[in-house]
Formats: sequence, C-alpha cells, structure tokens
Amino acid sequence: MIVQNASQDGSTDITFTVPRTDHKRALEMAARVGREIGAQSAEGDEKIAKVSIVGLGMKDHAGVASKMFRTLADEGINIQMISTSEIKISVVIEEKYTELAVRALHTAFVENGAAEPKAE
Repeated sequence: MIVQNASQDGSTDITFTVPRTDHKRALEMAARVGREIGAQSAEGDEKIAKVSIVGLGMKDHAGVASKMFRTLADEGINIQMISTSEIKISVVIEEKYTELAVRALHTAFVENGAAEPKAE
C-alpha cells in the first residue's frame, strides 16, 4: 500500500507498507534517501496490520466502504491508512486490533453473503 498526502504548507508525506521482515531495511533506506532529498524525517511502525475486504461485486454495490468504516468505528478501531480499488478496500490499523477487526468485518459482510475480510 502506498499513500501520498500533500499538505497546505507544500510539504508531502509518503506512507507505504512493506512485509514486516523488510521493515528495518526499508526504514534504513527511507532515512538515507530522505537525507539525500532533504526530507524532514523517516519513521516506521512495526505494530500495524493491513485488513482487506475483496470482492468483484463491490464495484456494483454502493456503501461497501461506508459499511467497513462504520463496522471498525463501532469497535473503536482507528483506521490509519486507506487504499481502495474497484474490487478491494484495504485499511491499516493497530496490530492489536487485527482479530477484532476481522471478526467484526466477517459478521458485517460474510454473514450477509459478501466478501470475506482478510488480514495481510
């Protein structure tokens, strides 16, 4: 997952995920490149999880993202990053909420015949 955000002051943040086994190396590389281009900082967090809902039918059904976000909010789970496509919605959350998120999304979607959530 890669997310770019431009702020009103003209600075840009780029956030991305890598497999946990690559975290240390990716952070070192980001810090090195950041120094070369004059970035303010490079930071990392190993205690996150990516949870996705996937399904071809998503492109024809309005409200899937809203239902996902509401389900997580109702469980008190803060979404740190969001990435979407026509057939997939992925969110980054605190790792400690992974099981709760997957179970809540399973209840919200699978029991109604929709796509099954998965943690990546």
